[in-house]
Amino acid sequence: MLLKALTLINYKNFENKSFDFDSKVNCFVGLNGVGKSNVLDSIYHLSYGKSYFNPIPSQNIRHGEEYFMINGMYSINDSDENIVISLKKGVKKIIKRNNKLYKKFSDHIGLIPLVIISPTDRNLIIEGSETRRKFIDSIISQVDKDYLNSIITYSKILSQRNSMLKYFAKNNSYESNTIDVYDIQLSDLSKKIYESRKKFMDDFIPIFKNRYKSISNDKEEVNIKYKSDLNDGNHLELLKKSIEKDLILQYTTKGTHKDDLVFLKNKFSIKKFGSQGQQKSFLISLKLAQFDFLEKQDNSPILLLDDIFDKLDDNRVKQIVNLVNEDKFKQIFISDTNKKRTENTIKSVNKSYKIFEL
Repeated sequence: MLLKALTLINYKNFENKSFDFDSKVNCFVGLNGVGKSNVLDSIYHLSYGKSYFNPIPSQNIRHGEEYFMINGMYSINDSDENIVISLKKGVKKIIKRNNKLYKKFSDHIGLIPLVIISPTDRNLIIEGSETRRKFIDSIISQVDKDYLNSIITYSKILSQRNSMLKYFAKNNSYESNTIDVYDIQLSDLSKKIYESRKKFMDDFIPIFKNRYKSISNDKEEVNIKYKSDLNDGNHLELLKKSIEKDLILQYTTKGTHKDDLVFLKNKFSIKKFGSQGQQKSFLISLKLAQFDFLEKQDNSPILLLDDIFDKLDDNRVKQIVNLVNEDKFKQIFISDTNKKRTENTIKSVNKSYKIFEL
């Protein structure tokens, strides 16, 4: 897996910019606001079909322009692959692989495994459960198409059930037969989703703990707990028991759409009791564990490190540099405001590199 070249047209702050990349390490350096993270985001965009930093597609178009285009040239399993993503205002986003249009965006997920580590990862700790569900869903979806389809279908049926609950409330009515149809479909899908997530977490947690151990020099104990309504029973039964509450609230209160991850340090919430450095080490370990999990599927992901050295002490920076030097990390992209720090860091890594000043 190798990104050889990248062209950006009207993407965020770039009018027209091209890059030819090193096969190992590529660094983007410059002051805040010059577009370092935007380049990394465009690479993420090519893997996931969307921005990591801005969920509103049209806001990724350069100010004053009508469209954007991202063009990536890859080498995948020794074959050249061209991925193009474009968006015109008021028109649906297009993703092409070797000039062929994807019928479904979901067909593209998993082709180019990628892991990003960024300051915005802190949202995994401070925001609601949806952010953490999306994290595990994005990992599992890269290796399991059936899981991705189950998530998409579950979301559609859940939306339909919620609309029906609102309809009942508005019209002061209730039809159990109609709700039963949705409940059966949701319970079948949630069973698959729950089992996939549980198996994933069983595999993922030991990998994560091992990564944190390396970064923290074994000074702290960490853990992740998987919370799910389905830990306590069958989803169909839970839906039937909660129907009165659902009718009052006008949305579905039980199911895998309420799943969450609890992040712990020394058995206490890392959100409440972890320092900034500990939280950052926790998040970096999560993402490196994501890399390890995907790498075990026989396709080493591209690694993006966005402003990763900020707020880390010298010892933790050294630990991360040592990790990056591992052979399993094939191609790495780094952004940093401090050119000298970046050069010193990269020179200590036994890999070829390019530095791009923006």
